[in-house]
Amino acid sequence: MQTITRKSMLYKTGVEYGDYTMNHMQGCFHGCKYPCYAYLMAKRFGKCKTYEEWIEPKLVENTLELLDKEIPKLKDKIKSVQLCFTTDPFMTNYPEVSEMTLKAIEKLNNANIPCNVLTKGILPIELSNFSKKNEYGITLISLNEDYRIKAEPNASAYKNRIEALKKLYEAGCKTWVSIEPYPTPNIIEQNIFEILNAISFVDKIIFGRTHYNKTISEYKNYKKFYNEEAKKVISFCKDNNIAYHIKTGTLTDE
Repeated sequence: MQTITRKSMLYKTGVEYGDYTMNHMQGCFHGCKYPCYAYLMAKRFGKCKTYEEWIEPKLVENTLELLDKEIPKLKDKIKSVQLCFTTDPFMTNYPEVSEMTLKAIEKLNNANIPCNVLTKGILPIELSNFSKKNEYGITLISLNEDYRIKAEPNASAYKNRIEALKKLYEAGCKTWVSIEPYPTPNIIEQNIFEILNAISFVDKIIFGRTHYNKTISEYKNYKKFYNEEAKKVISFCKDNNIAYHIKTGTLTDE
């Protein structure tokens, strides 16, 4: 696996439900085609030139050294650290990434800093040995594998993601699911309750619409659609005592 070095690792994020974050890779093998905001931004700012380059990730080899320097300076300011916002901490087919992620979480937890993890890969059961303040999540926008292969070509199968998440839940860990970017019916017809029922064991669900995709605007009733789907998520979560967050821009005036 290719490597790079960086001058810093931890930074304050502007994402609405985040605090601090770290991205210890550049690029992502999963190659999501929603399109992917992280890829669009990396291409815009010259961090990669092509999609092919993006899906050949580079590991930040000095990640742990940077954490050793930055944690003492920032630990009193940090409420939690998100892994990750512009890449995936448990990237399929890259054990080097998972190994670095586990070491990074351990360092953060040893400084009493909880971590919030989100992946389209497989969450390892070893995470159950870390701080119970950590929260472990998966992205799940469908249960249809044909769509997964089209939209998230190199990511893990939906079923496998859910199974790994449930094992952590059964081990007493906090779990959550990001249903974002949720596709409109002109992309795929599906019943959101099938997805919700498959993850009814989790502690929290985040729901958000698709952005940056011209196909969405071609669906004339997309605002009404997202309003209705968001209300279904809210109702389901209330009925099942699940915390929820509806992303900004998902619920709108029609």
